[in-house]
Amino acid sequence: MKFVKKLLITILIIAIVTIGVVIGLGYNMYKKAISEISLVDKVSSIQASENYAKLQDLPDSFKNAIIAVEDHRFKNHNGLDIISTIRAVFTNVKDGELSEGGSTITQQLAKNLYFTQEKLFVRKIAELFVAFDLEENYSKDNILELYVNTIYYGSGYTGIKKAANGYYSKEPNELTLYEATMLAGLPNAPSAYSPKKNIELAHKRQNQVLSAMVKNGYLTTEEKNSIQLYQQQVVNSQS
Repeated sequence: MKFVKKLLITILIIAIVTIGVVIGLGYNMYKKAISEISLVDKVSSIQASENYAKLQDLPDSFKNAIIAVEDHRFKNHNGLDIISTIRAVFTNVKDGELSEGGSTITQQLAKNLYFTQEKLFVRKIAELFVAFDLEENYSKDNILELYVNTIYYGSGYTGIKKAANGYYSKEPNELTLYEATMLAGLPNAPSAYSPKKNIELAHKRQNQVLSAMVKNGYLTTEEKNSIQLYQQQVVNSQS
């Protein structure tokens, strides 16, 4: 019994030390990143792009779709969604790898601003420090606006303006409900879901977006059904 107790204490100490080391390394990565270019300067450089789209120029359907499918508690957390994080930790422990991120929109923006797409625990910690900075210094609207302008939508299009232009030859404010919900689903796996590559797979992802919107009160079941009927028309027109 004493041996088991000592073993558990030892494991606990090792776990605490390991967590402390990872947090320390993540903090150092965060400090290095913002020392090379401050958050204010980073944001300003993005906003200065000729392809930058203001949130007020985006359809509500697109904004709602992004929030519903990517981070439905976006308006209520401080950059870290504890529920999603705990779920992701359990999934990753079960799978033995970082198969699920659990990242909020703010954390994804932090990654887009400063870090690579490589899944590393240390990078996740650094990303979280940047996310807290973003939440402290920018409004939720600012963060969402920056996010949709920095995410990749596949087929070479980064940012919602380029995606709307490239996929539909439209400005973002001209997107229909079908087009807006299609684009909102692409960042999850842009290379796979690009409608230019596989329209059926793109529609499968779009249906996940539509279901999330219905679940979170952004869309009616009738509107969802209408979009799904239109999907078949699109497939038929391309066959």
